[in-house]
Amino acid sequence: MASRLNPYLNFDGNARGAMEFYRDVFGGSLTLNTFGEYGDAGNDKIMHGMLETASGYSIMGADTPPGMPYTPGDTITVSLSGDDGDELRRYWDKLSDGGTVSVPLEKQMWGDEFGMCVDRFGVGWMVNISQG
Repeated sequence: MASRLNPYLNFDGNARGAMEFYRDVFGGSLTLNTFGEYGDAGNDKIMHGMLETASGYSIMGADTPPGMPYTPGDTITVSLSGDDGDELRRYWDKLSDGGTVSVPLEKQMWGDEFGMCVDRFGVGWMVNISQG
C-alpha cells in the first residue's frame, strides 16, 4: 500500500452520526470501531472511523478520547498512514522535530505503530504504520 495523507476529524461524542452523514454525502464504505472494542467496556463512542469512497476520498474521524479536552477549532488533524515504515518514520522524525509529541511513535494495542504530534507550526499530525 502506498502512503496516504487525509484529514482526521475529531468530534465531541457525535462521531458516529457525523461519519454516517459523510457517507450519505460522498457514498463509499464506512468502518467504525468503538472504544469498547479495544478494552473500554460499554463505551460505544467511536475510537476510529474511516470512510473510503469510490472517488478516492478518505475521511477519518473519532470521538475525543476520554480524558482529552475537546476544543472547537482544533478538530482536525492530518493523518499519514501506510505500510512503508521507513518512509513514514522519516516523515515522523521531521514533523515531530521542534514540535510537541503527545503519543510517541510506537506499537499500539491494535498492532500498528502509531504516534501523534503537533509540528513547530501548530499543525496536528498522526502517523500510523500498518503491520499487516
